[in-house]
Amino acid sequence: MEQSAHVLVVANRTADSDALLEALQERAHRGFVRFTLLVPATPHGVAWAADMHSGALEAEVRMMRALDRIRGAGLQVEGMVGDPDPVAAVQDALNAGKNFDEAIVATLPRHLSRWLKLDLPNWVRRSTGLAVTHVEAQGGSATSQD
Repeated sequence: MEQSAHVLVVANRTADSDALLEALQERAHRGFVRFTLLVPATPHGVAWAADMHSGALEAEVRMMRALDRIRGAGLQVEGMVGDPDPVAAVQDALNAGKNFDEAIVATLPRHLSRWLKLDLPNWVRRSTGLAVTHVEAQGGSATSQD
């Protein structure tokens, strides 16, 4: 029996996007896979200045909506809400003892994406040694986090 690959999926506003779902389905067509969706709890707008942890509820709702959609497509996925800082969220997921075989990072388009300004897909690749697929999805506004 073929062993299942474990893929870390990092997304926020793009978590329930068509582009991410298509990437997950494409990955599933290549072999047995299970996904862990990590949604950093990044608050938006002035909430960031008031309380950087105020994005947890929004991230939880977004994660649950995305999990329903991904599972509805027949894919095996678990979810977790992470630290507001996407780099710290990925580090925490890796330190939680989960062994990942690869990663998918979904961002907003370049002109809107704070994560691309941080070079998050390449940071994940360099810091973990995992193969990383970058998915660019539409959505959000100019003040949004990925």
